[in-house]
Amino acid sequence: MKKVFLLAGMILSSYVYSQSSMKDDVDYIQKIYGKTKTELVSNYMNLSGVQSEEFMKIYDSYEAERKSLGQNKIKLISDYAQKYETLTDQDADALAKASLKNNMDYEKLYSKYYDKFKKSVGAINAAKFIQLESYLQTEIRSAIQNNIPFIGEIDRTKR
Repeated sequence: MKKVFLLAGMILSSYVYSQSSMKDDVDYIQKIYGKTKTELVSNYMNLSGVQSEEFMKIYDSYEAERKSLGQNKIKLISDYAQKYETLTDQDADALAKASLKNNMDYEKLYSKYYDKFKKSVGAINAAKFIQLESYLQTEIRSAIQNNIPFIGEIDRTKR
C-alpha cells in the first residue's frame, strides 16, 4: 500500500510540475536562482553594448525554439505519467523514441545557435552560453527525473 501512495504522489507531483511548466519550463530556474532565465543568462554572459544587443536578439530567437522543445518534453512526461500503470511495449517504445528525438532536437538546437552566437559574439562567448544552457537543462532534467518513477519501479502486483 505504501508503494501505491508513493507512486500516486510521484505521478501527481510530476503532473503538477508538468502542468505548471507548460507555460514556461524555466520557472524552475527562477525558483532556484531567484532570477528569470533571461536575467541569469544576461548576468552570466556579462556582455555590453553592441555585443549584448546582438546576443539578446539571437537569444530571444533561441528561447522561442527551446520553449517549443521544452513543452514537447513536458507533454512526454505527462503522457508517461498517464500511462505508467498500464504501460505496454508499444507505449514504452513510442515514449522512448519520442524522448530520444526530443533530446537530439535539443542537441541540434545547441549546434545551430552555437554557430549564430559565434558569428555574433565570438567562440568563447558562444561556448560560454552553450555551457550555461547545458548546465541549466541538466538541472531541469535532474529535477524532473527525481520526481517521476522509473518503469517498473513500483511493483504493480502489491496493490
